[in-house]
Amino acid sequence: MTTVYHACPQFVGTHYSLRLVASADAQDLLAVYSDPRAVPLFNSDNCGGDDFHYTTLERMQAAVAYWLAEYAEEGFVRWSIIANKTQTVIGTIELFHREAAGYFTNCGVLRLDLRSDYERTEAIAEILALIVTPAFSSFDCSQVATKAVPAATERIAALQGAGFTATAEQLIGHHDGTAYGDYWVRRV
Repeated sequence: MTTVYHACPQFVGTHYSLRLVASADAQDLLAVYSDPRAVPLFNSDNCGGDDFHYTTLERMQAAVAYWLAEYAEEGFVRWSIIANKTQTVIGTIELFHREAAGYFTNCGVLRLDLRSDYERTEAIAEILALIVTPAFSSFDCSQVATKAVPAATERIAALQGAGFTATAEQLIGHHDGTAYGDYWVRRV
């Protein structure tokens, strides 16, 4: 059986496309991960203290290498988000299947990192439309969960439009049992 880890799907929309992150994306991604307005909106829950604020090309290259190693080990998939008009990488989406005790089991956890000038409801809605529905079968899950902090008003509007609802449930970290909030969930 072909899985997302053996043949990573690509998704093409009107304005944005998704494909497996590549080493060559590091320069464009540095503009995302060094953006001080974007970083506070990223989901670094359960990531061992990494806040995803990278300010050198070398650090960004190391992150991309790690993401590709995790893909090879079937830990998670990190897609690059490409603006079709300019062919610029303007962010990433990570997805993985999570099994855990409690609410966030049999769950696809989605992390969306966008350059701040693309943190707009319309852009986020189009990007989510490319990935959310296929995530249920690709990651064999009954729900998809993503984080949106209260300050992420454009993201929250896009999530609501895409059928996500806020949950008061806390995601409990695997590493140290830390409880994380501000999650939105969409079920099959």
